[in-house]
Amino acid sequence: MTSEQIEFLMKLAILSPTSYNQQNWRFIIATDQDVKNKISKAARDQVQPKDGSLVIVLCGDTNAWQKNPNRYWKNAPKTRQEQVTKALEKKYSNNMENRRDEVMKSCGFAAQTIMLAAKQMDLDSCPMRGFDYDELAKIINLPQDYVIAMMVVVGKALEPAGPRGGQLELDEVVFENKFS
Repeated sequence: MTSEQIEFLMKLAILSPTSYNQQNWRFIIATDQDVKNKISKAARDQVQPKDGSLVIVLCGDTNAWQKNPNRYWKNAPKTRQEQVTKALEKKYSNNMENRRDEVMKSCGFAAQTIMLAAKQMDLDSCPMRGFDYDELAKIINLPQDYVIAMMVVVGKALEPAGPRGGQLELDEVVFENKFS
């Protein structure tokens, strides 16, 4: 992939929604083959990271909510900025679970955006969660207050994807108005 393609993909990724617009996702883009080989090893020797053109490790800053939060609403009136700052404090100050949940949701939105944008660019993608978290954290030098959500590998598929293992029927997963 060209640097222009990667930049285009990442410019779309950062348009993904985040709670309170805190933009808590952080992206490690791996293009260096040595780094991709290490990531592949951390991914239990799965070939996608080493064979893909681009590996994107989606991480999140669990403390983004308190790092100059007015910058997330810099174009809003001061009163709105103050409201958001208070809401962030209330939701996240004493609740690491909420912070982690928000990171995972934000990174999920961003991963989906990346995969859809890649398809629009006539590229293929593969979301990945199967990896040794601690090993990958070392490879990317993960800051202490960050968590890894997942990876997305982007490139051209070497072969068509295999058939799905089996899909549940709609009536097992879709309910109208409430659970039965």
